[in-house]
Amino acid sequence: MDFPASNVIENRLNYQEEIHPVVVRYSLKTQGGSKGATALYFCLKRLFDILISLLALVIFLIPMVVCCIVISIGSDGSPIYRQFRVGKNGKPLRIFKLRTMYEDASNLDKYLTPDQQDEWHREHKVHHDPRITKVGKYLRRLSFDEVPQFLNVLLGQMSVVGPRPVEEDEVAAYGDFADLFLSVLPGVTGYWQVYARDKTEYQSGNRQAMELFYVRNQSLALDAKIFFKTFAAIFKVTGQ
Repeated sequence: MDFPASNVIENRLNYQEEIHPVVVRYSLKTQGGSKGATALYFCLKRLFDILISLLALVIFLIPMVVCCIVISIGSDGSPIYRQFRVGKNGKPLRIFKLRTMYEDASNLDKYLTPDQQDEWHREHKVHHDPRITKVGKYLRRLSFDEVPQFLNVLLGQMSVVGPRPVEEDEVAAYGDFADLFLSVLPGVTGYWQVYARDKTEYQSGNRQAMELFYVRNQSLALDAKIFFKTFAAIFKVTGQ
């Protein structure tokens, strides 16, 4: 898989900082990769993560049980599964998700055309993916399949707001910025998800730039902006 050079990502990153000057203005300049990552910020962020994850797991417990029953009726396999991702500082991470694909979705030859397989290997997503079940389509549109990830947040493996957790081979897309990208906890929601999601690609360098923009500028103001904008993204049913 070919990815853009680091200087291309840097140019895209500078562009992100130019189009969001308000966000940058609220960031506190400190040493290191992030401008707003103070000790107080991380303490408050962790407290927020615990409170929100507990609240979400309690509120959505019954809906998740109902979804698990519907998923089990509609297709074979466990309704909840753990998917491998790369966590903070490159540590292995298993995220919890409601299953939205058929159990044998890893069999690409069975479900995807050669062009779709190329798209999958290039971007790790496929538009109009035939592997997604009927129930899964609705769960993804509402982003409800990601609710179990609040358990990862409660365990301190993820944060409510942060870069999207990626698979191992996706890390290469960040080139020289890979260590910076992996220096923070991945999030249930994040800057890339709410501002672009399916409108950016790895090949252009825009997705990497948006994720790195958050890492460099993370602050309470930016987290709050992303958190509340998440609800707007859900109501627009942008998930796929």
